[in-house]
Amino acid sequence: MADVLVQEGEEPKLSKKELNKLAKKAQKASKAAEVKMADVLVQEGEEPKLSKKELNKLAKKAQKASKAAEKGGNQQQSASDEQEDYSKDFYGSYGLVNSKEKKELNFLRVKEVTAANASKDIWVRGRVHTTRSKGKNCFLVLRQGVYTVQVAMFMNEKISKQMLKFVSSISKESIVDVYATINKVENPIESSLSLPLPLPKLPLQIEDASRRAPTDEEKSNEQENQLAVVNLDTRLDNRVLDLRTTTSHAIFRIQAGVCNQFRNILDARGFVEIMAPKIISAPSEGGANVFEVSYFKGSAYLAQSPQLYKQMAIAGDFEKVYTIGPVFRAEDSNTHRHMTEFVGLDLEMAFNFHYHEVMETIAEVLTQMFKGLQQNYPDEIAAVGNQYPAEPFQFCEPPLILKYPDAIALLRANGIEIGDEDDLSTPVEKFLGKLVKERYSTDFYVLDKFPLAVRPFYTMPDAHDARYSNSYDMFMRGEEILSGAQRIHDADILTERAKHHQVDLVKIQSYIDAFKYGCPPHAGGGIGLERVTMLFLGLHNIRLASLFPRDPKRLTP
Repeated sequence: MADVLVQEGEEPKLSKKELNKLAKKAQKASKAAEVKMADVLVQEGEEPKLSKKELNKLAKKAQKASKAAEKGGNQQQSASDEQEDYSKDFYGSYGLVNSKEKKELNFLRVKEVTAANASKDIWVRGRVHTTRSKGKNCFLVLRQGVYTVQVAMFMNEKISKQMLKFVSSISKESIVDVYATINKVENPIESSLSLPLPLPKLPLQIEDASRRAPTDEEKSNEQENQLAVVNLDTRLDNRVLDLRTTTSHAIFRIQAGVCNQFRNILDARGFVEIMAPKIISAPSEGGANVFEVSYFKGSAYLAQSPQLYKQMAIAGDFEKVYTIGPVFRAEDSNTHRHMTEFVGLDLEMAFNFHYHEVMETIAEVLTQMFKGLQQNYPDEIAAVGNQYPAEPFQFCEPPLILKYPDAIALLRANGIEIGDEDDLSTPVEKFLGKLVKERYSTDFYVLDKFPLAVRPFYTMPDAHDARYSNSYDMFMRGEEILSGAQRIHDADILTERAKHHQVDLVKIQSYIDAFKYGCPPHAGGGIGLERVTMLFLGLHNIRLASLFPRDPKRLTP
């Protein structure tokens, strides 16, 4: 509006109509610049009441306001251009997935994101393990079970700045779907991300829960640079998060494999799977370590073992049976290998003339299981070993069978004072396992012919030496994982042995009655699933091998 300024000494050469137009423009421009000028309009039929100086002032204000308005408009247009998000249709949140609609996306497992699928465009779903954003780049690692994959994003004509910002703000442990192209890298990605603080804050960091605890030597050498690790109680208090680690996934995949192998091997050998009750009228083992529960107007007990029902199935001519289910022990033992509830893998088998037919079958089933685990779960075994280093589990074929008197002699030869009929304490068991490993190069062995005095009342005595019994234990890395024996299948002998052990006959009468109508000779044993898992992998605590462990001090989660 520079051409409308009135110079000093000149008469204004604007008509009333032009002055009104000028004033309106000034008013309009001033509004944009937040200046009020509504009182300067000239009404039709009136003489202008503004001096030359005031007209100049008005024109200058109008010019200034007009420039400000023009500048503001340009800035607004520039901001609008900068904020244009050309990727807005390619990211966002599903919101609550409540089965409102069906979607057909063919997801590839993270495990399958390999060089074999290079250059393919794929959908993948996983948890956000870590993220990092820097400039026009964004990286995130997706985790699925024991496998991870890195996703790299770069700002380009398809990926906007807003999209990168959205991705970098995704909280760790969120579940995301990604559509991407698989690219092969020359060298394996070992480490590429810094670890930002998660939002929202987690009670434990998945990275910390996945980290190997430092050795004593590492602690002494790097006291100031120790990375955080998560203790066992914190893990178990926040078990859902702890289960997301690759180590936990590997442990429980292997544990599922133990059950699968146990079933398949026994099925192939002609065994029948049975289901035994867990609420019973009398203690299974005839002892005090039992949970008593109210049962309507009376009391009942949680089964310490399915043994009675396995034996009754044998008496019913099933010949070979097994069962998998919970076992309850009311033992106030707060050790690395005891729990009040665990999963029992139990089997029972009729034999023709000698209980070794059964003992050798069980040992062969276990060695076949170990072989299957090593063949089918190498990645999982390696994943556990990264966090909990242990020597690979060793076993021999056929399995080593050691007589109890020979074990006693071996212990004595190595400085252990122990009687012929003494039971083995836990430290002595561990030491014997070490001696066996050194001599026979095996972590698994069978100890046969236990002293009769240290076995339950239903154990068949040795026909040649009354001090011993037809019973056996099986060990992994020096710790017992199975206890078994030939059972007394004669009602009269069973009654006599129960009296000798001062067992209340009234409480076990239904057990004795099961053998009154004839029963084939039989033997069996019970295996602890969590203990097998722990010792096969070389874990330091059985609770790591229990999804939600129960012990005298833990009843949740």
